[in-house]
Amino acid sequence: MRPRKIMAAALAASMLVPATLVPVTGNVAWAAPATARPNVIVIVLDDVGFSDLGTFGSEIRTPNIDALAADGLRYNRFDTKAVCSPTRAALLTGRNAQTVRMADLPTAKQTNDTTKDRGEIPGNAQMLAQAMRQAGYATMAMGKWHLSPEYEDGTPGNNASWPLQRGFDRFYGFISGWTDQYHPALIEGNRPLPKVDRPGYHLSADLVDRTISEWDAQKRGAPTRPVFTYLALGAAHAPIQVPRSYIDAYAGVYEAGWDRLRKDRIARMRRSGIIPADTALPPRNGGDRAWASLSATERQVFARFMATYAGLVTHADEQIGRLVAHLKKTGAYDNTMIVLLSDNGAAGEANQTGAFDGLYRPNKLTPEQMLARLDELGTDRTQAEYQRPWAMLGVTPFRRYKVWPYAGGVRTPLIISWPQGIRDRGAVRTQYVDVVDLAPTIVDVARGRFAQTVNGVRQIPVAGRSIRASFARADAPSARSVQFFELRGNRAITQGKWRAVAMHRNGTDFSGDRWELFDTSNDFSESRDLSKQYPAKLKELQALWAREAGRYSKPALSEAPERFRGRERFGDAFLEPKAD
Repeated sequence: MRPRKIMAAALAASMLVPATLVPVTGNVAWAAPATARPNVIVIVLDDVGFSDLGTFGSEIRTPNIDALAADGLRYNRFDTKAVCSPTRAALLTGRNAQTVRMADLPTAKQTNDTTKDRGEIPGNAQMLAQAMRQAGYATMAMGKWHLSPEYEDGTPGNNASWPLQRGFDRFYGFISGWTDQYHPALIEGNRPLPKVDRPGYHLSADLVDRTISEWDAQKRGAPTRPVFTYLALGAAHAPIQVPRSYIDAYAGVYEAGWDRLRKDRIARMRRSGIIPADTALPPRNGGDRAWASLSATERQVFARFMATYAGLVTHADEQIGRLVAHLKKTGAYDNTMIVLLSDNGAAGEANQTGAFDGLYRPNKLTPEQMLARLDELGTDRTQAEYQRPWAMLGVTPFRRYKVWPYAGGVRTPLIISWPQGIRDRGAVRTQYVDVVDLAPTIVDVARGRFAQTVNGVRQIPVAGRSIRASFARADAPSARSVQFFELRGNRAITQGKWRAVAMHRNGTDFSGDRWELFDTSNDFSESRDLSKQYPAKLKELQALWAREAGRYSKPALSEAPERFRGRERFGDAFLEPKAD
């Protein structure tokens, strides 16, 4: 039987399942088959670190996300690609980012480049939304995309990488890497919209409003058709902007400073079981300042930055709560699988002084000048990002931050909630999971598949593996034991309990890179380098990295493209960390 006939037969069969009307208040009601395939919602947070959610040990209040975790599973060994576009490419294709030519951010101009650094996903990599549509799902994308070349403007013939052309029925959001929370540059379908300018507007609330309305419209039109929703919030990427009441709610919290709060977070994490009880807290990162070394003005100003970030996360949590409440109200919650993750570790891009007036450029204001304008933080009068050591807090108990190959860059929260499909609610799962494994898992749950050929064109093989077995069994084996990492010339390789990391200085031979070796079964936070104790194991992992990179990446290794080289101070990796 041909694939289209198989899909048609499956859809026809689903229509024969007796439907139960769900009573609701208001004017929203639809029929929900008792044995229907689940709806799927993937929620992606931006630049939120491993410990930035309450259920992962934070002082930041996220009760709605915490409730999802209580209804589902938390994974504490989930790795991303350490920066937004590669993670999203892997998430939405099930392939390694290098394989689909998105090893870094999207390209700025048309090119004949066919390497990992092209910055444009090829047409022969069927995406998750396309596979879900083929399986009979309605598909919608809301929020951040950041997978399209900058030269594509949405017009016919110049939008091949935009969401509607890659499997989504509906798109409402922004194409680039970030946008203003109050005045976003939005797209509907393939059409740019006028920039938002109205009192009381916030992007996170708008995205959830639109998700709910599109969901209701789909369910009214086809009550038995399952829905796949990709909701990628702008929060908590800079600019950190949120109404003042959310910032004021954290008054007095961050004056304790990042050094003290790291210790508080790891204590909570140990007690809750989200990390092993013997997890060590590594020393302060090389190059990062001690809180005690700051002036009184700096402490006052920097605490307000972090309160603004925390308020933005809490505000985003409230919007997620509204979506979940709507699912419950309409009877859809129990058979909806919600996958919530962050795309990379907390962002250290604003260096030691933070960014006040603009992103990705040096802060020219003194602490005293920022203090004079402190009430502007969180408003549309600033384009702010917190100081880099706050990212060190965000990734507790790990080292470094976004774009780095250490766990601080790659390890993020992963929550999977599905009341009808997960019984071991509130549990922590320790299986190793890479972001490439999520798309195969979702397709597995949807009873679909990735096509090997599309319109006669052979597709790039999927690298990810379904983790569905872990839903039922805490002792299920990990779907993978090996995963390579490469970004901007820096490398890492995971093999079971072992992880090796290599830092590279631009302009030097890769053979001279400094490698470190960690036994993560006894050292969850990668705090003890064992490279000198186990040189044979390190050599074995170096060879394994070369094999895996050669298999999935062309070329296997190269330095960062010129336009990304100034974005992070990787030279700090060669500084001695500061002990408390």
